[in-house]
Amino acid sequence: MKKLGMVSLGCPKNAVDTELVLGDLLGDGYEITSNQEEAGVIIVNTCGFIEASKKESIDAILEMAALKTEGQCKKLVVTGCLSERYSDELLKEIPEIDHILGVNQYPQLKQILKDTDARKGNESANHVHDSAEYFESYMNRVLTTPFYSAYLKIGEGCSNKCAFCIIPKIRGRFRSRSPESIIAEAEHFAQRGVKEFNLISQDTTMYGVDLKMKDGLVQLLKSLSRIDGLEWLRLFYCYPTFISSELIEYIASGEKVCKYVDVPLQHTHDFMLKRMKRQETEKEVRKMIDELRSKVSGIALRTTFITGFPGETDEHFRHLLEFVRETEFDHLGVFAYSHEEGTTAYDYEDLVPAEIAVARRDELMSLQQEICRKKNEERVGEVLPVLIEGSDPEEEYLVTGRLATQAPEIDGQVIIEESEVESGQIVPMLITASTDYDLVARRVE
Repeated sequence: MKKLGMVSLGCPKNAVDTELVLGDLLGDGYEITSNQEEAGVIIVNTCGFIEASKKESIDAILEMAALKTEGQCKKLVVTGCLSERYSDELLKEIPEIDHILGVNQYPQLKQILKDTDARKGNESANHVHDSAEYFESYMNRVLTTPFYSAYLKIGEGCSNKCAFCIIPKIRGRFRSRSPESIIAEAEHFAQRGVKEFNLISQDTTMYGVDLKMKDGLVQLLKSLSRIDGLEWLRLFYCYPTFISSELIEYIASGEKVCKYVDVPLQHTHDFMLKRMKRQETEKEVRKMIDELRSKVSGIALRTTFITGFPGETDEHFRHLLEFVRETEFDHLGVFAYSHEEGTTAYDYEDLVPAEIAVARRDELMSLQQEICRKKNEERVGEVLPVLIEGSDPEEEYLVTGRLATQAPEIDGQVIIEESEVESGQIVPMLITASTDYDLVARRVE
């Protein structure tokens, strides 16, 4: 049995690609190992979105390359977004790489490994420009998430033209998966105990547009909601322009749809939005938020912002800061601008010094910490359903869970007090205390 090691970096969308590759190779005589030193084949699925993720990916490749002399590794394969952007450079600088694939060749990897087994060749090979091929079925995925939770990728690519983003050049235009394939996948994993699906793509609200579906995302949510065993559906990466009244009304009425929307706004000042090549205005953003909060009782809103985008002045940043203070998002992430070649913004000249971008990020996150603390204090005394996750990886004596309004890994969690619970259960809990980002609760008998 050939041992396979996998290093997966970047976003949940990349994680699903990793799971598909693992499933494809597991059915071809490979055994997955978490100990990279004993793996004969190591795959690094890279991220290449911003500078920090590129550095993390290169460090991971170099670390795995060392195992060709210090471990059992015979083949080192590099895939993903960084490969798509810099395949020639990576092969030149890291000759230990045996095969490099982009984001359009994942299904070809099994045959590539077979071919090299047959000829015992050691030459490096660049497959990034080979013809595109995609997995038709997602049911052979090896879930790397807990058994009760999974990501459901409903589309690929992006048709938006945001000035800071390289994704459309890496992944191509937005392409919806067929509703039949998504529903079959969800039914398959629900039968195996998955209770929570997090819907992801580069732009989830665009789902079905290319398939000529009317209200495609709403139609999909209705179909998914009929699946037995499925409890929670959570929406990520919703572009603000395309959050329709029909979608909002279904979030409000659909029993299995979490009252949670992740809507990356990036900025709120009209000058900055236009400069970022966003399609919405501040007025439209406010209207969308007002409609979500007025129609969906208890809705949790998550967003992300970029500080230090070229041209951002102190006035623009103060405007953003006041918007956040007024709006009080439930969850918020902030990124200091990363100057990425290949993007529209790469040609902008009025760059903001990195230290100012970072200082603005920190100030915004400090404000959000105050907002989260206040919101969490207001929840004390409520009884809410909690999805039990089990022992905390870093503190084994702590049992944790999440509300429907807390997404895995990126939002806060619920710390369970002395309650007999099992992982994967959804049980009512009394919120007894709070911290800046987390809640404390005990089971209601």
